[in-house]
Amino acid sequence: MELKVINEQGQEAAKLQASDVLFGREFNEALVHQIVVAYQANARSGDSKQKDRSEVRHTTTKPWRQKGTGRARSGSNGSPLWRGGGRIFPNSPDQNYSQKVNKKMFRAGMAAILSELARQDRLIVVDDLAIDAPKTKLFSAKLKNMGLDGNLLVITDELNENLYLSSRNLPNVLVLEAHETDPVSLVRFAKVLVTKNAVAKFEEMWG
Repeated sequence: MELKVINEQGQEAAKLQASDVLFGREFNEALVHQIVVAYQANARSGDSKQKDRSEVRHTTTKPWRQKGTGRARSGSNGSPLWRGGGRIFPNSPDQNYSQKVNKKMFRAGMAAILSELARQDRLIVVDDLAIDAPKTKLFSAKLKNMGLDGNLLVITDELNENLYLSSRNLPNVLVLEAHETDPVSLVRFAKVLVTKNAVAKFEEMWG
């Protein structure tokens, strides 16, 4: 599989020979959906708390007398059937939302996403991405020269301080190291800019 390598002017400068296993895989929508949902579920803290009928504050007085009103009998306005009453099956703060995904499935899902990005020309490779000074203006101008000033995910093998400081004020740009790459970020951004060393890192992790 050949990936397009661009220069600082956004023009194609070379081709990079990449792994067919990682960048030439068929797209499996069901698998990608599963690993995206699992990743988001595993990020949940599970600290939600709801009250059952014994925990809600309500009067202990019977709402109306037992007989003679023509209405159904009722003993408490803390009943789950009532507005403001407790929940029948409340969420507890120790609830576990995590979903298990096998390593083989995760690797296959990431390969499917990367392959689809490559097919749609949304995956762009550069030799290196160096910033001389920690200035947002410099980084923004570099991306604009490449024609990548929109919604962009940048992946490098190693995140240096200048690149991190230059990118953090750009609302539509996220910079990650290769080992931090996740399926949600890959499918969220319109374009993905990857350095050559990051591609090699991908092949090492998931190839």
